[in-house]
Amino acid sequence: MNSVFGQGHTVNKFTYKLAKQLRKSATQACAALAIAVFALAGFSDEARAQETDQATKTLVLFGDSLMAGYGLAHENGFAPKLEAALKDAGHDVEVVNSSVSGDTTAAGLARLDWALVDKPDAVLLELGANDALRGMEPSQTRENLAEILEKLRGMDVDVLLAGMMAPPNMGTAYGNEFNSIYPDLASRYQVDLYPFFLEGVAAEPSLNQDDGMHPNAEGVDVIVKSILPDVINLLQTSDAS
Repeated sequence: MNSVFGQGHTVNKFTYKLAKQLRKSATQACAALAIAVFALAGFSDEARAQETDQATKTLVLFGDSLMAGYGLAHENGFAPKLEAALKDAGHDVEVVNSSVSGDTTAAGLARLDWALVDKPDAVLLELGANDALRGMEPSQTRENLAEILEKLRGMDVDVLLAGMMAPPNMGTAYGNEFNSIYPDLASRYQVDLYPFFLEGVAAEPSLNQDDGMHPNAEGVDVIVKSILPDVINLLQTSDAS
């Protein structure tokens, strides 16, 4: 009896140790699996974040004929040349041209909501030239641009405001009132300002089309080169926000 009991006790003891070891191994395996799952989840989150950081940015050009490419072959327009310059500078950006020839600030305001139905990362806003050419009251231009900037701020979109200058034939008083609109609004809405969109091109016959108002292909090159650092800064601001 003692012998039988002793053998049974030995077997039970062995079985107990084996079961204990199996439970320990299973616990370790589960722990290792859990660590692996969490590690993969963390890697996945990091990968998704990295993918988001590297995603193509969208820059909308919201303006008039000066950005719409009036009188130019598509490849010579401001939008494709700006996009090419940005990519050459190492920025993965899609430039969407939502500019319309002939637009005033009032027309731009009227179409803003549907033009930006897909929220972009940033907007280059260039309007007002046609207001000045038509002799519209600067106070109305100011009000329209302010409302556009208000809407863009509500959309949480970063903006570069491109300034415009009134033609000299409109007179000093009109010019002073009109030209002050852009720096005033840039300060009020805390957006970046590119003081004059046609800087280096206006009144230069060799850089304009026959109408003397719209840049030719060479004029577009000058504008792109001049405004490029400001646009890059705009996109970097968008990255940080």
